[in-house]
Amino acid sequence: MATSTSKKAAPKKSAEKNSLVKNINAKKKAGTSKPKSKSTVSKKSYNEMEGNWGKDKK
Repeated sequence: MATSTSKKAAPKKSAEKNSLVKNINAKKKAGTSKPKSKSTVSKKSYNEMEGNWGKDKK
C-alpha cells in the first residue's frame, strides 16, 4: 500500500510589518484609545525610562 504524504500549507503571514502600529492605529480609528491623562504608566516611571533612551545595554 502506498501512503500519501500531503503537507499542509503554512498560513500566510500578513503583509503588515508592525502589528503594534496596526493595532494602535485601529484603536485610534475606532475611538477607543486612552488619553494621556488615563495612562497606566506613572510619571516617575516614564521619566526614568525616558532617561535611559538611546543608551546601550553593554
